Amino acid sequence: MTPIIGISMGDPAGIGPEICIKALSNSYIYEQCHPFIVGDANVLKKTAEDLHLSLTVNPVRSHEEAIFKHGCIDVLDMQSVNLPELRLGEVSAMAGDAAFQAVRKVIELALNGDIDATVTAPINKESIHKAGHNFSGHTEIYAHFTNTKKYAMLLVDDSLRVIHATTHVSLRKACDLCTKARVLEVIQLLHDACVQFGIANPRIAVAGLNPHAGENGLFGDEEINEIIPAIVEAKEKGFNVEGPVPPDTMFVKAVQKKYDGCVAMYHDQGHIPFKLEGFQWDNEKQTMKSVKGVNITLGLPIIRTSVDHGTAFEVAGKGIASPDAMLLAIDYAILMSKYKKK
Repeated sequence: MTPIIGISMGDPAGIGPEICIKALSNSYIYEQCHPFIVGDANVLKKTAEDLHLSLTVNPVRSHEEAIFKHGCIDVLDMQSVNLPELRLGEVSAMAGDAAFQAVRKVIELALNGDIDATVTAPINKESIHKAGHNFSGHTEIYAHFTNTKKYAMLLVDDSLRVIHATTHVSLRKACDLCTKARVLEVIQLLHDACVQFGIANPRIAVAGLNPHAGENGLFGDEEINEIIPAIVEAKEKGFNVEGPVPPDTMFVKAVQKKYDGCVAMYHDQGHIPFKLEGFQWDNEKQTMKSVKGVNITLGLPIIRTSVDHGTAFEVAGKGIASPDAMLLAIDYAILMSKYKKK
């Protein structure tokens, strides 16, 4: 059966509505899935008009009213934005609440089994907080409303798959959270995800936390006390894993296909090489010309993929945002939903 994909529109003051509309202007998406957007129909109508695309927006009250036809974008209308009050590129409680309610709705639909997968456009954390929703990001929202305790962020593009042992915490706290149990947990999650992507015996590399992966305790003992014991136990469970690998060379090897997946110990250790590989900056136009990468939350009872970039307030409304990451996020949602149905 054709999977039904629910896409939250993201922060209406950012580029979320634009990349949703641009992505669904591609006919091949409709050949592979039944997509619809959850958000504010008036915002999406105006976005389509501003982009001068030959599309219509079809507001619906439930996913059952969607027609899933290319050229007509179905929007489960949350009526969450007062359009005259919306200021593109600005933080606001109204935009934050609209983005948050769209995310809540796609989670609810997925938990009820009404849709097969969810895809999220970017939200602005400051706007979310201003609206009274004190979450540090999508990952934490999904974990909370699905009552998930063991989860992790996986970044994926054509050449890299990077899971994170820790994400949105201070670097000092991240060091404390890199325990044997947590490292073993993310190795398992990464292994299972790679199998879900069609890799039978994934080769997994685990980064060290300290410079030179600790240099046998000379630069820190977290590798000796926590990371190496996790790797030993993972090998005993039958996983094809090696490490701790010094992170300054691990990602170089990974992009050359030595590994199918990598374990990063903290947010920037994984995000920096990933974005160096997937993002392209246009120095002349002073904007990103390509932002390719998918953020997948592993460990949830439902499927969630997302673009791996922010709201880009600085280019909101200019019509120059790249939909590359949104297209890739939809592709992965389709891939994972088909596997889940087997």
